[in-house]
Amino acid sequence: MKEKQSWNRLDNASNIFLATRNDIDTKVFRFSVQMNDEVDPTLLQQALNQVYQQYPLFHSMLRRGIFWYYLSENEQAPLIELEIEPPCAPLYESGKENVLFRVLYNTHQIHLEVFHALTDGTGALWFFEDLLSEYADLIDAQSNIKVRHKEDLEDSFKHYFRGETNQSIFDQLLKPLKGIYQKIKPFEILKSTQKPFKKTYQIKGTYTPDHRPRLVKCEMSSKQVLEISRKYGVSLTIYLSALFIISAYETKKKKNKKTTISISIPINLRQLFPSATVRNFFSTTIVSYTFLAHQEVDIEDVCQTLNKQFNLQLEKDAIEKRVSRLVAFEFHPLGRVILRVVKDFVLKIVNKINNRRISLAMSNLGVIKLPQNVQSQVSNIYFYTSVIRPQFCVNSYQDKLTIVFSSPYIEVDIFKHFIQILGSQDVSISVDVNKVSEQELSKS
Repeated sequence: MKEKQSWNRLDNASNIFLATRNDIDTKVFRFSVQMNDEVDPTLLQQALNQVYQQYPLFHSMLRRGIFWYYLSENEQAPLIELEIEPPCAPLYESGKENVLFRVLYNTHQIHLEVFHALTDGTGALWFFEDLLSEYADLIDAQSNIKVRHKEDLEDSFKHYFRGETNQSIFDQLLKPLKGIYQKIKPFEILKSTQKPFKKTYQIKGTYTPDHRPRLVKCEMSSKQVLEISRKYGVSLTIYLSALFIISAYETKKKKNKKTTISISIPINLRQLFPSATVRNFFSTTIVSYTFLAHQEVDIEDVCQTLNKQFNLQLEKDAIEKRVSRLVAFEFHPLGRVILRVVKDFVLKIVNKINNRRISLAMSNLGVIKLPQNVQSQVSNIYFYTSVIRPQFCVNSYQDKLTIVFSSPYIEVDIFKHFIQILGSQDVSISVDVNKVSEQELSKS
């Protein structure tokens, strides 16, 4: 009988998260649900014990090897925690043997926080949905939870984007060295697969004292906002991205003759490449708009410009070219023997260069449909993440659209302007802002 492998290689995206995390951008994201009734911690722990067994990936802890990081199984069962720390606090610390997620609760809320090197939003949502379903079953004294079909540990980056997967490292090393650079071109990871971006506007502000993210949560009608986006002939993702870019420009104090503002948008690769992996399987693209100081802002033109760029970059061939280059670099035979600390240093440089091209970020998980047995117990579900720049995360649940703005800075000017623009379209919005400054926290 084949012995079960006790470790797993990190996927392509995870290495970047590990190399570029810091105290401000912890690479931790959070899902939250608002429960109608008070949370029962005993039943929540029982639900976690049950669902934890169904997700081998979530048993993982991170190890540092000489040449790479890898995932190793943690035998300790996770325990739920009462929410005390600020949201998205660090999950991975070198030398500590702990799982890469935490389940938190307070009186009427349940949270799942995940280190992004473990999984992406889709994988975490599957785990969270199953946890809530099991919890609801325990509340209702039922036990007919449906088991989700998933390939828990599959690395879909390697499956779809790595060529010659059956060759050994020794076979590859026998290739003429001059052919390696012609075929792989590893240094092209420093170049964009798109046209070079102009100098982009970099948003600055006052960092929060303890690095907790500034959060502005907005709830509104999904139907109302969708109708507006359809009026401009674009998707909800593009419409909200356009509003965000416009808000950043119009709150900019000094207007240059030309101001280019870009936004990073993740793409769930499961929509293009059939995969049930729980591991990271996404790509990102960047779209931008250049404002001219002598021209009035035209929201329709911003929407159409972003939409054209996004659709071109969403084509399957463009994604395959972009992601395959990164995966090829990861599995380059020479790259495999470079020390991990050197790889981390290179990835930090690449990330720093890439960040100069990005002004804002967003993430849209679309419509979240919780299991039937959960719906009567949950009034809303939403998510957000630690950030290095202003960002928003959006999803809809039933007819409620929730946008959560997050920022490493205290200032909320951009978010306030965004809400004002949307409100001027007769959209009714409820807003909740967390406390981050010393003055705000002293009043709590």
